[in-house]
Amino acid sequence: MTTTNGNDVWVFIEQRGGVPADVSFELLSKGRKLASAMGGRLTAVLFGNGIADVTREAFRHGADETLLADHPALRQYRTMPYSRLLTGLVRERQPRIVLFGATIIGRDLAPRVASATRSGLTADCTDLQIADVTYLRKTYPQLLLQIRPAFGGNIVATIITPDNPVQMATVREGVMEKHPLTEWTEGTVTPVPYTPESVDDLVAIVEQHREESRVNLKGASIIVAGGYGLGTRENFALVYDLAHALGAEVAGSRAAVDAGFIPPERQVGQTGVTVRPKLYIAIGISGAIQHRAGMQESNKIIAINSDPDAPIFSVSHYGIVGDAMEVVPKFIEAYKNKLK
Repeated sequence: MTTTNGNDVWVFIEQRGGVPADVSFELLSKGRKLASAMGGRLTAVLFGNGIADVTREAFRHGADETLLADHPALRQYRTMPYSRLLTGLVRERQPRIVLFGATIIGRDLAPRVASATRSGLTADCTDLQIADVTYLRKTYPQLLLQIRPAFGGNIVATIITPDNPVQMATVREGVMEKHPLTEWTEGTVTPVPYTPESVDDLVAIVEQHREESRVNLKGASIIVAGGYGLGTRENFALVYDLAHALGAEVAGSRAAVDAGFIPPERQVGQTGVTVRPKLYIAIGISGAIQHRAGMQESNKIIAINSDPDAPIFSVSHYGIVGDAMEVVPKFIEAYKNKLK
């Protein structure tokens, strides 16, 4: 078995039709920091067909090497060939860390590879760090700290896998910031041979239909979000009114989605979308850890809540304690008057 540097960080580059997912480059930017902290190398892992151009973007986001499997059978994601190929690479080279996007593909692929290689895996991480950890009177150097909300968002858990040589994690899109390098060089492209096996064709793609989301919370500069604290769907209409006045996108907390106030694609938080707008207005949102994880890095946060002890005020830059049904109409009126 050949091995690489025992501190290597790998990022699986997800692509559909030759178009790479943003989350993969976000993870490369984070992976660059993790690899530097351990003195290791950052490797992009890319499977597909006719996707050699994607390697250039991988290097621009910090990769030192790209493991490239380019074959017609890999054009579209299929569970068996992708998991079999990646499992073989992990067993052969033994990277220290492997990162996946917490997408439909990543959530299918990561647990299969982790199970086959007996690696540690934590899903939906909100932060990743490297640290020396003392656990049960034994010191483990340079462990991956896998940080995520737990128990319904009531606590933030730090998870370690000290007994596994390979540590894996999935991360939702938007959680990590994407930082392309201003100065970079072409790294090494290492071809990965693909030999078809009968098991690869147990599932075949007959037709594929995809519909792109019409909601782009990640790209919005202003977001007005409402929570369950608004009480009714009729009251939630105030969120739309304020968003319309400001030219903003509308979002909501998980509780608001569960109550039917707003569709799931507009949910912000650990199980929704992570956003970083210039302005985030939270109305009637208590601010559980799960929600804060998805919006706390906004440039400016205004919170409106009737409870002065609401956790949302701990991350807001400006807080207004009051009834949203009274405060929000005044917001709208003041803004419209300023435009006159």
